[in-house]
Amino acid sequence: MAKSSADDEELRRACEAAIEGTEQKIVLSIRVAKSHGIWGKSGKLGRHMAKPRVLALSTKSKGQRTTAFLRVLKYSTGGVLEPAKLYKLNHLSKVEVIANDPSGCSFTLGFDNLRSQSVTPPQWTMRNIDDRNRLLFCILNICKDVLGRLPKVVGIDVVEMALWAKENTPTVPKQMNQQDGVPVAATATESDLKVTVERELVSQAEEEDMEALLGNYLMGIGEAEVFSERLKRELLALEAANVHAILESEPLIEEVLQGLEAATCCVDDMDEWLGIFNVKLRHMREGIESIETRNNKLEMQSVNNVSLIEELDKLLERLRVPSEVKEKCTELEKLKTMFVRRASEFLRNYFASLVDFMISDKSYFSQRGQLKRPDHADLRYKCRTYARLLQHLKSLDKNCLGPLRKAYCSSLNLLLRREAREFANELRASTKASRNPTVWLEASAGSSHSSHNADTSAVSEAYAKMLTIFIPLLVDESSFFAHFMCFEVPALVPPGGVANGNKGGYNDANDNDDLGIMDIDENDGKAGKNSADLAALNESLQDLLNGIQEDFYAVVDWAYKIDPLRCISMHGITERYLSGQKADAAGFVRLLLGDLESRISVQFTRFVDEACHQIERNERNVRQMGVLSYISRFATLATRMEQYIQGQSRDLVDQAHTKFVSIMFVTLEKIAQTDPKYADVFLLENYAAFQNSLYDLANVVPTLAKFYHQASEAYEQACTRHISMIILYQFEKLFQFTRKIEDLMFTITPEEIPFQLGLSKMDLRKMLKSTLSGVDKSISAMYKRLQKNLTSEELLPSLWDKCKKDFLDKYESCVQLVAKIYPNESIPSVSEMRELLASM
Repeated sequence: MAKSSADDEELRRACEAAIEGTEQKIVLSIRVAKSHGIWGKSGKLGRHMAKPRVLALSTKSKGQRTTAFLRVLKYSTGGVLEPAKLYKLNHLSKVEVIANDPSGCSFTLGFDNLRSQSVTPPQWTMRNIDDRNRLLFCILNICKDVLGRLPKVVGIDVVEMALWAKENTPTVPKQMNQQDGVPVAATATESDLKVTVERELVSQAEEEDMEALLGNYLMGIGEAEVFSERLKRELLALEAANVHAILESEPLIEEVLQGLEAATCCVDDMDEWLGIFNVKLRHMREGIESIETRNNKLEMQSVNNVSLIEELDKLLERLRVPSEVKEKCTELEKLKTMFVRRASEFLRNYFASLVDFMISDKSYFSQRGQLKRPDHADLRYKCRTYARLLQHLKSLDKNCLGPLRKAYCSSLNLLLRREAREFANELRASTKASRNPTVWLEASAGSSHSSHNADTSAVSEAYAKMLTIFIPLLVDESSFFAHFMCFEVPALVPPGGVANGNKGGYNDANDNDDLGIMDIDENDGKAGKNSADLAALNESLQDLLNGIQEDFYAVVDWAYKIDPLRCISMHGITERYLSGQKADAAGFVRLLLGDLESRISVQFTRFVDEACHQIERNERNVRQMGVLSYISRFATLATRMEQYIQGQSRDLVDQAHTKFVSIMFVTLEKIAQTDPKYADVFLLENYAAFQNSLYDLANVVPTLAKFYHQASEAYEQACTRHISMIILYQFEKLFQFTRKIEDLMFTITPEEIPFQLGLSKMDLRKMLKSTLSGVDKSISAMYKRLQKNLTSEELLPSLWDKCKKDFLDKYESCVQLVAKIYPNESIPSVSEMRELLASM
C-alpha cells in the first residue's frame, strides 16, 4: 500500500473537525465514489445515486474498553464535512464484495443489529481497488485488535489479497503526538501493526505450506489464478466422489428407510390402540356417572323412607283404636282428615318454596346478551317425588285436590310469566332489524320507496324462536300438570314424544314423566275420558298459563311496527303450531295460538286498510296524468307479500290482493271520470302498466291472474273508445255520410237513396273530395293526435297499429256500401289505403 498523501492528511483533519467533541480518534478516512448504489441485473451502476460520501474509521476508549465506529460523513452546502450516519463495528458480522460489479470496488457491510431483516445493508463503491483494500484491511485489523474477532468475509480472493498486501504497505494513523501543543500525525508501517493484513489472511507457516503445495503443481506464488482454477477442478472431483460414495451406500439407506417405516407402523398401531382405550375409558366414565346418579337417587329414596318410617311411628304411638266399632270409624275418619289437611298444607308450602327458589336465582332467566331456554327438569323431578302422595290424597278425599291444584297453578304461573317476559324482552333487544315504513301505496311516498327493501327476516325468526321455545314448554307443562294432579284425561303425548309440529320439539334432558299414577290399583283399569275432569282441567290450565299471552302479543306488536308484512310469515308459523295441538290437555295452548293468529290477522288487516286509504287519497288530488304511483308500487308490494307466505297464510294474502286491487280499480275509474276528455287515455295507460308490472306474478298466483284478465279487458275497451274517437274526429264527414246511408237502408230501398236530400251522387263526390283529397295529411294528423296526450311512449306503436287496423275496417265497410249504392262512382280502394297506411 502507498503512504497517505497530503490530500489524505487534509481529509483526516477535516474528519476530526467534524466529530470534534465526541472523544473519538480517527484511524482512517477515505473518500467513497458512490454510496448506497443500486446495481441492475446487467451489472451496471443505476442512474439514481446518492452524493459522494467520506468513510472514517474511529475508536473511542473508556477505561479498558475500546469501541470502534464506522462514520459516514457528507459535505454540507458550504463544502464542510458533517456527520451523516454512524455504525458500531462491534455489530459487524459480514463483509461482502458485490459479485455483479465488474470493477470489484463495491461492497456491503452486514450488521446484526438492523431492526428489520428487510432493510438493505449499507453499500459503497470505492474509487479503486487500492482504496477498497485499504479500508477493508483497516476494518479487519480493528476488529481483530479491538473486538477480538473477525467478521465473515465473502467474495474476496484470499490469494489475491495476500499478493496485494505484499506489494503495498498500508499507512494508517497510529497516534497523535503533542509537539508544542500542536497535534502531529504519526504514521505506522506494516511492521508497526499488531496484526498485518498478510498475517491476518495468510500466516508465514501457511505461506510456506502454500509454496510447497504450489511446487507440487509446478506453479509459482504469483500464479494464483491458475492455482485457484486447479483447486476448483479438484474440488469438483472430490464432490463427485462424495456423490458416488453416497450412491454406493444406497442399500444402507434403504434399510434405514425400512426401519423408519416399520417404526411408523408401530406408532400408528399404538395410536389406534390408544384410541380404543380412550373410547373404553369414556364408556367407563359414562357408566360410572350413571351408577353415581342411580346411587344418588337410591340414597335420596333411603332418606325419604327413613323419614316416612319415623312419621309413621309417631302416628302409631298416637293411634288408639277404641273397642266399639263405630268409635273406630270415627277415630279413623279424624285421622284421615288430619292427614289430608297436613299433607295438603305441606304440598302447598312445598310448591311455593320451589318456585320462590327459582325466581330468586337470576341464572334461571334470560339476561342481557343471553337468551335462556327455560328448564323445568329439576322442578318436575322434585314434584314427581310426591305423585303417589297426591294419588293417595285423591283416594282419601277428592275435594282436597282443588286447593292443591290452585296453589300449584298460582306458584308456577309466576315462574312461567317471569320466564316469558324476560325471554321476550331480551329477544327484542338482541334482534337487529331495520324498520320498514308502513306507507307503500301513497303518492307522497316519493323516492323513499327504496327503503322497503330492508331485510326484516330476523323479525320472523325471533317470533318463530319464541314459539319454538315456549309452545312445547307450555304443552309439556299442561301434560305434566294433568298427570301430576290426577286428572282422568288422555295423555298429551307419550313420554319423550313430540309436543308440536316441530320435529325437534321441547324435551327436558332425561325427563321421564312416568308419575306412577295408574299402577296403585291395577284393578281399577285404565281411566277413560271424563268430561267433568276435562272441564276442571281446562279451568286449572287457565289459572296455570293465564297472562303469558301478553308477552306473545308484545312480540307480535313489535314485529308489526318493524315490518307489517311480516304478519304474513308469522301467521303461517302460528298456523303450523296450531295444527299440531290435538290433545285435550293442550286446550289452553290451542286457545293461545288461536288468539295469536287472530291478533296477527287484525294487525295485517289494519295495514291493508291503511294502504287502501292511501290509494283512495289519490282520488282527492288535482287532475291526474299518466300512470298512478300506486299502480307500479303494488307490484312491489305483491311480490314482497308472496315472498313471506308460509303454510296456511295463502288465504290471508289472497284476501289482501283482492281488497287492494278492487280499491285500485274503483279509484282509477273515479279519477278518470273527473276529466272525461282524457279518461280513455288515462285508463288505458294505467291498465297497461298494471298488466306489465304483474305479468310474472299473474302466471303463478291465481287471484292476481283473475285481476290481470280484468285489467286486460278494461284496457281493450279503453283503447277501442279512444281510437274510435280519433278516427271519427279526423274523418267525420266520411263516416257521417255512411251512417246516414245505413240508417235509410232500414226504411227505403238502396236504389232510392241517391235521390234523397244530401245523399246524391254530387253530394258523394263533394264529400269524397273534401275528405280524401289530402288523406295522407289526415292520417298524419290522426297519428299526432294519438301521440299528443299519451305519456307512455312505449304504448304508441301498438296503439297506432290498432288505430290503422280499425280505420281500415271502417273504410272497407264504407267502400262496400258506396259500391252498393253508387255502383258507377269511383272511390280509393282498400288496398290503396292499406299501402298508404303502411308507408306512414
